[in-house]
Amino acid sequence: MHPNNAFRSDDDPLSFVAAHGFAHIFGQTPDGPRVAHAPVLVTPAGTLMFHLARSNALAQHLDGLTALISVGGPGHYVSPNWYGEPANNVPTWNYQAVEIEGPVRAMNMEALEELLHFASATFEPRVGEDWTMHKMERPRAEAMMRAITGYELTPTAIRTTLKASQNRSEADAHRVIAALERLGEHAGAAAIRKARS
Repeated sequence: MHPNNAFRSDDDPLSFVAAHGFAHIFGQTPDGPRVAHAPVLVTPAGTLMFHLARSNALAQHLDGLTALISVGGPGHYVSPNWYGEPANNVPTWNYQAVEIEGPVRAMNMEALEELLHFASATFEPRVGEDWTMHKMERPRAEAMMRAITGYELTPTAIRTTLKASQNRSEADAHRVIAALERLGEHAGAAAIRKARS
């Protein structure tokens, strides 16, 4: 995470994770560090659940491992030309990220199935659909579940960065907002406005 405390946020980091729903999951294996890319769900208890293909290079090592989950949000390049004094500045990148660290446990098949129902109930409405595992033939669903493993991470540390030009003057921030709006980067402009409100 960025070391500058100006880039911290009072927003709930797990709400950010739940809203974005996709993560990079890092772990150390006997073959070196590995990363998996997967949807992640936040439970009412504040744990994170996800599943991986059993053939994933990280999957066979995760049970009992301390892992790191990283979730990124919108980000964008910032040109020094957008500041009042371009010659005295350097390029940067505004971005949002949450890191969650903690021990991981593998789920049994019953818990995995609950995770998959939770996943479809979470993500299907976001795309205006209503698919559930009940629409699959049971033998096919069971075969698919045997090819994956579900996991639950219990957070022991959460770190955040919301870098949205907080370290810039009001005039420079307005110039960055105007430049982003010209480029159609409305989410980046909105993040700067929100960070300054």
